[in-house]
Amino acid sequence: MANRRSFLKKMGAGSIAALATPVLQPLPENPGSSGKKKQNLVTGTGDRVYHGDRLSRIAFPLGGTGAGMFCIEGTGAISHMSVRNNPEMFFEPAMFAALNIKNIANGTRVLEGPVPSWKKFGQRDAGLGGTGGATWGLARFKDVAFEAQFPFATVSLRDDSLPVKAAIKAWSPFIPGDEDQSGMPIAGLEYSFENTSKMAVEGTFSYNSRNFMHQGEVINSIKPIKNGFILSSSGSEKFPERQGDFAIFTDAADTTVDHCWFRGGWFDGLTMIWNQLESGAVAGNPAAERDAPGASLFVPFSLKPGEKKVIKLLMCWYVPNTKLQFGEMDPQFKEKIGKDPLLQFHKPWYSSRFSNINEVADFWKSNYEKLYKKTQLFTKAFYNSTLPAEVIEAVAANLTILKSPTVLRQYDGRFWTWEGCGDNWGSCHGSCTHVWNYAQAVPHLFPALERSLRETEFNENQNADGHQVFRSNLPISPTTHHFHSAVDGQLGGIMKIYRDWRISGDDQWMRNLYPKVKKSLDYCIKTWDPDRKGVIEEPHHNTYDIEFWGPTGFATTFYLGALNAIITTGKYLKEEVATYEKLLQKGKSYLETKLFNGEYFIQDIQYEHLKAANPATAQSFGGEYSQEAVALLKKEGPKYQYGKGCLSDGVLGSWLAVMCGLEDVVDASMIVSHLRSVHRYNLKKSLTDHSNPQRPSFALGNDGGLLLCTWPKEGKLSLPFVYSNEVWTGIEYQAASHLMRMGEVQKGLDIVRACRARYNGSVRNPFNEYECGHWYARALSSYGLLQGLTGVRYDAVTKTLTIDSKVGDFVSFIATATGFGNVVYKNKKAVVNVAQGRIVVDNLVVKNS
Repeated sequence: MANRRSFLKKMGAGSIAALATPVLQPLPENPGSSGKKKQNLVTGTGDRVYHGDRLSRIAFPLGGTGAGMFCIEGTGAISHMSVRNNPEMFFEPAMFAALNIKNIANGTRVLEGPVPSWKKFGQRDAGLGGTGGATWGLARFKDVAFEAQFPFATVSLRDDSLPVKAAIKAWSPFIPGDEDQSGMPIAGLEYSFENTSKMAVEGTFSYNSRNFMHQGEVINSIKPIKNGFILSSSGSEKFPERQGDFAIFTDAADTTVDHCWFRGGWFDGLTMIWNQLESGAVAGNPAAERDAPGASLFVPFSLKPGEKKVIKLLMCWYVPNTKLQFGEMDPQFKEKIGKDPLLQFHKPWYSSRFSNINEVADFWKSNYEKLYKKTQLFTKAFYNSTLPAEVIEAVAANLTILKSPTVLRQYDGRFWTWEGCGDNWGSCHGSCTHVWNYAQAVPHLFPALERSLRETEFNENQNADGHQVFRSNLPISPTTHHFHSAVDGQLGGIMKIYRDWRISGDDQWMRNLYPKVKKSLDYCIKTWDPDRKGVIEEPHHNTYDIEFWGPTGFATTFYLGALNAIITTGKYLKEEVATYEKLLQKGKSYLETKLFNGEYFIQDIQYEHLKAANPATAQSFGGEYSQEAVALLKKEGPKYQYGKGCLSDGVLGSWLAVMCGLEDVVDASMIVSHLRSVHRYNLKKSLTDHSNPQRPSFALGNDGGLLLCTWPKEGKLSLPFVYSNEVWTGIEYQAASHLMRMGEVQKGLDIVRACRARYNGSVRNPFNEYECGHWYARALSSYGLLQGLTGVRYDAVTKTLTIDSKVGDFVSFIATATGFGNVVYKNKKAVVNVAQGRIVVDNLVVKNS
């Protein structure tokens, strides 16, 4: 710190330094504490360690972005084995590490803590005499604790009956700006042992697994690899998607491998290997041609009193083929698609990099230490922060989405996503534009992947008229245009392409896409504002899966943001934008004078005197009108509106504009008033008195959370929009970060705390915020909390760093297209300490908050 302080002292007001070499603060013992004892939302003990019943639901993803995952649980167990390009949330393979201590009675333990109570009769077929959870009855450590610093997780194990304590450090590469190295099908588990006795200890570490890659109607085998084994299914011409390999090996030269467990009926295989583990015997069997039920590896070791040993276990997988295909292809391209196998079914990106599992394993062995160090640079920089602990945890916990099956990366490297993961299927296909509007992490951490989403939207997903489909095909290909565009998705894309341009600094990329961006906006004007009032009033499909009828603050803030984006971009490119400027001014006036009720922005419900068809006959999702619904239409207007309600997303377009680096044109005092109303009316400390006939499990009973909408001034319709009574992760973070950005830090923190308190490990997984599926993409809006508090934004076009702090002096993480590190802000002076890469800052803008 001394050199940093002296450097700051030498600098004048408004000056900036960008250091091209790492100058990182040491991580404080309790990151983010700012020297104060911080509130803990995990255990209430003042530290960040999970234990007791808080371990129950923890499952922490390991794997590569778009490459599949498995999870290490709070107890150290392996579950959620989803390496076949598809979610498998309840796949807990019979794989486990074990420790045998010689000359100790009952000295053999699975290297895991106690099995969570819910599994005893809550896991698939566990209570029905099936083999699910076959390893749960094996002896294990009595005491366990879990701690995470993304993407690292540490499981600590103790048992007073043993002279050794153990720990597992689990990790997989995560290096901002390097989507390739962060997208490998690999993970590491480092098992460490410490002799806590006064006597020398001899023991054996083993890792044991059934062949969980086994598939029907193909050859299944366990193959050799140096210091380990490969669980394998061959696939076939008829079933190419069943090909798959999973390698497990160590860095220990004295590893012995048993490639074939005892073959027999009932529980013979696991029984016989456990007999061997208890005896401490180290014996190997050669690989069998087929049908080996499982395999084990053994590493003997000895420890003097107080001595430690680490055994590195490397895992990787290779599943190159799938039968995944989603969406409707444009008939004009069917012939081309029929001739190109890469356009018929999804193939993961890593299969373009590697030909087989051995190549993946060789890469992992050769690059393990380098990737560990680069990943550690990210972790140190990210947690080197003085921002509130709950903010750091909310951001970090949801970065796990980028390691989950929610995200895919196809053969040519382009990003494609679900909204979330069902238990064994992807949930809501197609990189859904209105859901991914909220996600602010990828554009900063992996900007090339985010730009590929824009390229899909404005190329394959947009037709000659400018109509944009909000769900893309897999594999990515030109699609049909049979349904509504999504107003928030299409207008949001215009703001996001501005954001991605400013992050990349690539003027030519923007020039190439600008004509299509303009075409998109012109389509929006023609479709939703045909009378050119500057307001969205025709029925507009949106993220709530219905159409709003009449002007809304929700959609019009998107419209104004998109107009501002095209104006700002057009002026830079020397394009004509006068028409858009007129619409912007008219829309701003309409929004502020007709849609603001003095406290918050509302919807003016209309369905007559519009150009659209009667809502009773209009195309919609699940919006059919029965005889009684038609009667309700005549009395109250269209189904599924919010009218006079206080909508948590009511100024969502203004939030997205700010997140994209645009100045919000809407009156700031009105925005603040709306957000305060959201906090006042929609945030509930407890939902015990709230009735929700929709999908209540996201938050109910004693849970707190932010409701999507309330009607504090009456006017609630009989059938308001279909999710209105729910609590959605992601919307909570956008509202919280918007409050922070507008100076209401404490109110924003209230919302963050309410959300994270639900995900404390006892009932919900802290690393899996869900809505329509596990690891739901909208929760990546939590990354916006960093910008909300600090106002830190880097513009690569002008090489400008902007700071607009709402928390005074701070240290915080920054990621740009060319490097990442920390911003240290003190007394309106700033230093950028670059952990990796390079961040060139020619201009510093410090705003007076």
